[in-house]
Amino acid sequence: MNPRSFASRRRFLQTTALAAGATAFGSPAVLSAKSPNSKMNVACIAAGGRGGSHVGESKKMADLVELVALCDVNSKALEHAAAQFPKARTYRDFRELHAKMDDIDAVFIATTEHTHAFAILPVLRAKKHVYCEKPLTRDVFECRVVMEEARKANVTTQMGTQIHSTPNYHRVVELLQSGAIGQVKEVHTWVSRSWGMQSRAEAEANADLFVKAGLLDYIDKMPDQGMPVPAFLDWDLWIGPAPMRPFHDIYFPGPRWYRYWSFANGTMSDLGSHANDLAFWALKLDHPLTVEATGPAPHPEIAPANMHATWTYGRRGGLVPVTHHWYQGTVKPKIWIDGRIPQWKDGTLFIGERGMVLANYGQQLIMLDDKAQEFKRPPRSIEDGPSHQRQFIECAMAGKKAPCDFSYSGLLTVANHLGGVAYRVGKKIKWDHATGRTDDAAANKLLTREYRPGWKLV
Repeated sequence: MNPRSFASRRRFLQTTALAAGATAFGSPAVLSAKSPNSKMNVACIAAGGRGGSHVGESKKMADLVELVALCDVNSKALEHAAAQFPKARTYRDFRELHAKMDDIDAVFIATTEHTHAFAILPVLRAKKHVYCEKPLTRDVFECRVVMEEARKANVTTQMGTQIHSTPNYHRVVELLQSGAIGQVKEVHTWVSRSWGMQSRAEAEANADLFVKAGLLDYIDKMPDQGMPVPAFLDWDLWIGPAPMRPFHDIYFPGPRWYRYWSFANGTMSDLGSHANDLAFWALKLDHPLTVEATGPAPHPEIAPANMHATWTYGRRGGLVPVTHHWYQGTVKPKIWIDGRIPQWKDGTLFIGERGMVLANYGQQLIMLDDKAQEFKRPPRSIEDGPSHQRQFIECAMAGKKAPCDFSYSGLLTVANHLGGVAYRVGKKIKWDHATGRTDDAAANKLLTREYRPGWKLV
């Protein structure tokens, strides 16, 4: 295929698919562990699903950590993890684990996001290092509270955006920050996952998760009645601070729950934590000035399968203002639809003064204007490291910030959540990061939520 059929007056210089690196991120320098063998004592809040990956990583990091505590509302997941670490004490309620953290140095958290902040804050207040899966919190207010508490705690934190630690992202960030395509004023990010509120026909055509699970009756509506709670699940603890509702298998197991506003924010905040991270990092994005979004009419309970959001950012040091677009599901950028770039299923397109860079998790494509006579890849400035979890532990032992610490990942989380807020109110909103509010009363109500009696965040 002729590359010029994709982009007139541009030439393709390089496509690379990079495998995970093996170079050490850093060397432990300061040991804070209380264990006699100088390892860090860690706990895992959630032991199945994503939590199971932390249990597995703890086994791989046996040279650095001792897993001393496990917690999960699912007794099956808890028993499976405990069989691998028979000396670890076990809990169903993370509040009980919080009360016994004297011998714990770091905590991995992988609960559903509507309980993230509740699992994180006591750990920070106890001055323990904390790693939490993405998105960092369920809403904007919780994220700002977590960011402030992390600042005061001055410990090592990390959000679970594992792609941030892969070589391909590193090389793209180096490329863009070197000025290879000049100043970037426009970015387009798209993901093809189409899970959420849509018609039954759309769900079948778009391979919605619920189609595979046989839950077609609940694509666009909520259940009329509940189901018996599985004997192994503590439903009251799973619900946590959210409004109580009867158990149903449309919520459990994960990731089915992520399409419901009470528990999450759909694909925008989930995959956006990974896909939008590249533009956020490469262009040093921080606080959006405005946010707007379009899509089907919002449902009061269910997040959309397909939508488009747009953020505008002002100057950041010497970087010019930029507009960042998000496309989800069947929605794609016009330049993609017109065939002017390769029609990758997922990707981010940076449009600069002297060309474009197209990238996703494992590939990158550089397209320079004809006027750019030569190209030289910048030297490597970002170290490729081991797993995201091991980087976190090594940074904690060395007294360093982790690559996706909460001061950075919190800003990314807030921006993504604001995209969902703008979609739900159906209008462009202005964001004031100093006050933590928008210029719209309806939007401000969606920045936070009421908690069920017995649950208090601050």
